[in-house]
Amino acid sequence: MAGKPVLHYFNARGRMESIRWLLATAGVEFEEKFIDTPEDLEKLRKGGDLMFEQVPMVEIDGMKLVQTRAIINYISTKYDLYGKDMKERALIDMYSEAIYDLTEMIGQLVLCPPDQKEAKVALTKDRAKTRYLPAFEKVLKSHGQDYLVGNRLSRVDIHLLELLLYVEELDSSLLAPFPQLKALKTRLSSLPNVKKFLQPGSQRKPPLDAKTLEEARKIFKF
Repeated sequence: MAGKPVLHYFNARGRMESIRWLLATAGVEFEEKFIDTPEDLEKLRKGGDLMFEQVPMVEIDGMKLVQTRAIINYISTKYDLYGKDMKERALIDMYSEAIYDLTEMIGQLVLCPPDQKEAKVALTKDRAKTRYLPAFEKVLKSHGQDYLVGNRLSRVDIHLLELLLYVEELDSSLLAPFPQLKALKTRLSSLPNVKKFLQPGSQRKPPLDAKTLEEARKIFKF
């Protein structure tokens, strides 16, 4: 019997968080080996575990997978979270890419120099409420179904829930004009595995704070 997937990353959200979300939603228990020092990262590199010398890396089914999208696609396919055919997968990919764009914008705010922070926050909020959230609201309204694609749970729904929670952390008022998105958030949050992942003490990571950011800078030299 195969063991639990093992996730190699530092103890924060970053590019691994969407992977944690997918595994948790699928009800898959996983282990985490945190990269706490530059030496931890160098050990993985010298051991040949990181094909491109960077993380995230996930040990699963006898493989050591790197590159975030590749890991997400594998997990989504393995646990039937990637649509039923090519057309559905194309929509899932298209919507997911937009979600990644806004998620990246929000994530980059913590790295923003103080003198640029206010402008960056304002731009991110504007993009959320005028570009991204209206588009997903329109999709849900157009077909009247419970999920974004094919009326069944897929990885894009989980990515969107993760994003909506980040948007709320940024500014809780941003979701007010979008009843379809708020309803989707409520539905997904009530799914047993998702509800468990949202509880305190789960492997879900909190927002990145200044201390964790500084530790990450020392390890990854950015």
